[in-house]
Amino acid sequence: MKILIAEDEQRARIGLRDLIRSLGGDYEVIGEASNGQKALEMINALKPDVVFTDIKMPYMSGLSLVNAAKEQKSKARFVLVSAYAEFEYAKEALSLGVDDYLLKPPTKAELVKTLNNLEHIIKYGTRTSRNDSLKEQYTDANPIIRDVLDIIETGYAGNLNQQEIALKLGVSPEYLSYLFAKNIGKPFSKFVREYRIETACSLLKSGQILSRDIPYQVGFSDAKYFAKVFHEVTGESLTDFTRNL
Repeated sequence: MKILIAEDEQRARIGLRDLIRSLGGDYEVIGEASNGQKALEMINALKPDVVFTDIKMPYMSGLSLVNAAKEQKSKARFVLVSAYAEFEYAKEALSLGVDDYLLKPPTKAELVKTLNNLEHIIKYGTRTSRNDSLKEQYTDANPIIRDVLDIIETGYAGNLNQQEIALKLGVSPEYLSYLFAKNIGKPFSKFVREYRIETACSLLKSGQILSRDIPYQVGFSDAKYFAKVFHEVTGESLTDFTRNL
């Protein structure tokens, strides 16, 4: 997937670029623009699959960039990356042809989910809702794995044991491990960790639960270990993430 980043803040631009590159070889950042006009020129020249754009930029705003690119028949998909003060505005922009939105600074787990959704859109031409169940996000997965995804989604706050799940579904742990990695693209344990941290990020951003209670809401029994995993998955400390909110 070829990706272009349009962001006038250098630190934010570099941070997003490095985060995308950390995901592996399937994602290639082919260009970076510090203003909307330059981004439009690069879209026409480089033909990216996906454009991550800030809302407020010099010469041309993110929404103007989206509209201009679509008028010029660009096939790129667009993701708005907005500051908290612009978040409601960004959500309204979905009706203007933007495929997704992320709150600054996006976490690794949020970015992975967004890119997975975009891959689905590019491949099948249909949008997946941010509120889709895991099963709906992996429509091509083996029925056994779709049952596992249901178990993860409903039971992530408790103990998720791969061997017990395999026994419940009538398959061997070895086969379930193989099938999960083949269908989802990552091991069961890694997927569960990332899903729990992604859920934790959403809870932190919502402000509906005290931050000290969140580790126990997403399946961790030790707050220090939760903080360690949070840093490994998102690339930033829990303290920094909370402060940025």
